[in-house]
Amino acid sequence: MDFEFNDEQKQLADSLKKYLAANYSFEARKKILTSDAGVNAAAWDAFADMGLTALPFSSEAGGYGGGAVDMIAPMEAFGEALVLEPLLDHVALASRLVAHAGNPAQRQAVLPPLLDGSGKAAFAYLERGRRYALEPVTTTVVKATVEGQEGWQLDGEKLVVVGAASADVLVVSAQISHGPGCPVNGGTGLFLVDTKAKGVAISSYRTVDGQRADDVAFSAVLLPFAAMLGDASNQGQALPHIEEAVDFATALTCAEAVGAMKSATDATLEYTQSRKQFGIAIASFQALQHRMVEMFMACEEARSMAILAACRVDAAVGATDAVAVAARQKAVSAAKVKVADAARKVSQESVQLHGGMGMTEEMKVSHTFRRLTMLAQRFGDADHHLARYAQVSI
Repeated sequence: MDFEFNDEQKQLADSLKKYLAANYSFEARKKILTSDAGVNAAAWDAFADMGLTALPFSSEAGGYGGGAVDMIAPMEAFGEALVLEPLLDHVALASRLVAHAGNPAQRQAVLPPLLDGSGKAAFAYLERGRRYALEPVTTTVVKATVEGQEGWQLDGEKLVVVGAASADVLVVSAQISHGPGCPVNGGTGLFLVDTKAKGVAISSYRTVDGQRADDVAFSAVLLPFAAMLGDASNQGQALPHIEEAVDFATALTCAEAVGAMKSATDATLEYTQSRKQFGIAIASFQALQHRMVEMFMACEEARSMAILAACRVDAAVGATDAVAVAARQKAVSAAKVKVADAARKVSQESVQLHGGMGMTEEMKVSHTFRRLTMLAQRFGDADHHLARYAQVSI
């Protein structure tokens, strides 16, 4: 397999890295981190101008026809710079679900501002006590009357919704109910919800790695029938779309983790070459050289698995046969297990080789440690994906 990027992918990565180097230094990031919003509007506009918000979408949808493989280099650059803007959740989850699960009218109405970056979206799917489960249980919708017309009433709560506070619209997964007291599950639906709609309450907080996330409560939120993505013919059949989008996002998360690991490895190598003991650089100590080599190898192995996962995700787009879907699931889970293990090793080694100062706020490596810890958990930790890998058969 050819792991080299083509010229267009390299040019995009170079442009993004130049922008991040000039405008998203570690000091600039710390200012964004402590700001009220926790994100930088100018950076978001720059990412949109580069086409990142439209890159992995078909030309028919208004995108550039790219896929997960085309997003690898940008996500690695995001990982190196520890970018705080929730581009992954906007592009890989919310916008992707609208593009794949929405009907033509919904795509035409909702996608343009999401793809040009003028609008922002987030995907709300995690529920209390359900950890990594994708199928909604406690968040429900039931038919109701909205201003004299039939629609939906949404109730429930979603946790750790990255980017909800800055989003204009939420894509919310919910179980379709047939009425009060009715135990019948009508399947899983996806619903477009305005973040300013009556009955929507957003509670924001900062995650361990400094990114902003939100818990969102829905109390008798009234929605028109058109708010449900798709048509009546496929009502309640949104779960495969959710699984595909989360696999896509997981593959990009692996790429982001690879970028963060590279940053930690480079910073550690630079530190060991400048830090001296007994009058010589500690990088000359053979024991530390072995540890640095192991960090480098862990990064390279993780990168290979991230590329493989992205390739499998792209190959399965639009596929309906079980074999292609299973191949995607196994590749993504295998990559996440490998990346999570590598992230733990690289982050811990980088801090240890920096000594006590490796845990201070002033050192970028401590922030990278936290980002890698979070990335290893997002969309399922190593144990979750190891179990999933074992369950999927081809």
